[in-house]
Amino acid sequence: MKPHLLLRLRAGSQGVEAVSWLDAARGREGDTPELAPDRTAALTPAVDSVLRRYRVGVHITHEYPQARPGGWSADERATGLDRVYRLILRDRVGLPPGMVDEIVRRPEVDFARAAEVTSTPLAPPVPVRALARTTDTRSRKHIGLPEAHRLGEGSPDVVVAVLDTGVDVHHPELEPAALPGLDFVNIVDGAEKFVGDHLDADPDPEDLVGHGTHVAGIVVAQGRGMPRGVVPRCRLLPVRVLGAMRRGDRAVGAGLVENIDVALKWAIDQGADVINMSFGLRSRDGGLPHWDVVSYGLRRGVTMVAATGNDGSDRELYYPGALPGVIAVGATDPDDEVAAFSTYGPQVVLTAPGADVYSSVPGNRYAFASGTSQAAPFVTGAAAFLQSLAVEAVGERLSAADIRRLLVRTADRPDARLRTPRGGHGRLNLADAARLLAYEGHRGVGTGPHRPVPRRSANDRTR
Repeated sequence: MKPHLLLRLRAGSQGVEAVSWLDAARGREGDTPELAPDRTAALTPAVDSVLRRYRVGVHITHEYPQARPGGWSADERATGLDRVYRLILRDRVGLPPGMVDEIVRRPEVDFARAAEVTSTPLAPPVPVRALARTTDTRSRKHIGLPEAHRLGEGSPDVVVAVLDTGVDVHHPELEPAALPGLDFVNIVDGAEKFVGDHLDADPDPEDLVGHGTHVAGIVVAQGRGMPRGVVPRCRLLPVRVLGAMRRGDRAVGAGLVENIDVALKWAIDQGADVINMSFGLRSRDGGLPHWDVVSYGLRRGVTMVAATGNDGSDRELYYPGALPGVIAVGATDPDDEVAAFSTYGPQVVLTAPGADVYSSVPGNRYAFASGTSQAAPFVTGAAAFLQSLAVEAVGERLSAADIRRLLVRTADRPDARLRTPRGGHGRLNLADAARLLAYEGHRGVGTGPHRPVPRRSANDRTR
């Protein structure tokens, strides 16, 4: 793969029309405008002059595809997604020293940076001989799931996206719920360090690590060889954003922050109601990773859930969990205390079971795994559960603010404090959240803006 340069123009600057990077990555790169070293202007005159001075030719793509053909939406423009470009170098091995700094200094440029591979520690599931549907009912009982399931098990009109290492969509626990997904692992540099598929964005969200399949099972498992998921009747949108990278004798999840952002927007535009991101990345330049796309998702009413991290301290912030509007989830242990490994701090919103959680892994197998990665999908499932109740019982969709408020108000707290540094607002209690929704349903359900039950037309593409 050739080096990629991300660039956003300031509001009011005139760019160029181009296909999206996703279309280019899927084999339609021939449609991208090119700026050869000796060609005339193609992006903006100031940026083009820098590229020509360094004799760098590029393919010009929009970083994000439009939600709908025919033009950028008001939400896309408000969050600046229409002004982000990805320049793909045509024939250089690396970016020339100093070139990016010069581009950043151009008056019409908001930011510019090279795309880089980043990694996130993943606790690999430990496969075991298939046990029983009753294995690890403890974690499910801690959140009141058996009681909640008397009210429902989700709705096929509610879509949950899992952004992760991929999903084994042929696993019997997941196949009935799975929608067509997409693989966004398109690695630029360091490909020799990756395991398996890593070079192209494609329709196969294969899971080579097992992490994403384990997470997905917590949400939508059918209960054939493990406890039923939180919302087995909801639809699963699998999105692979992390490849398998070797680090010593083990594999970790790694990918491009930029590709994760594109994948997140894609999931939003496909009509996901709730998005699970059981990973966390450090800020590499003092900025806020994923913020523009998360802002876009919030404007679209999508509930986004992320893991807080597993370093057992408050020294690091991991994104997207540390972003405003994202529900950051810490982990509890078998004694229903905050787990020692759970990253803590003011970003924590809720906790959920995250120690020795039993779920699905690739190859029709099952495994135990621990981490905030396992805690987050319990909250994701809870959000989808509440959305499903609203759709089926009240006839309208809840706002993301409604869902967050219901979960926070009903969380089980260890003492009289409304919030603690280690445990946020408390441990998830889905049964109580469902009861509160049922009570408020007689008064219109919540306080935020509501969406009618029919989904956005973009979601029709996944059905």
